[in-house]
Amino acid sequence: MRLTVYVRSGCHLCDDMLLALAEWRQKRDVELEVIDIFDQPALESAYGTKIPVLAMDGQEICHYYLDPVALGQYIDSA
Repeated sequence: MRLTVYVRSGCHLCDDMLLALAEWRQKRDVELEVIDIFDQPALESAYGTKIPVLAMDGQEICHYYLDPVALGQYIDSA
């Protein structure tokens, strides 16, 4: 199972989400792909003010902060 986190360099909320995901991933077997949206117009347009965004299979799970309940529900239903 692969999660994608859209981030922007220098974003403290992004750092917080990645830290929270590192702790969460110890409990589950998931891969994490981190994509910096800087200088990617399509991603900037899609996620610009919502960074960080956690997604899986193109479906947004949460943004700004990790929502462990939403993430757990999404993974359990996948």
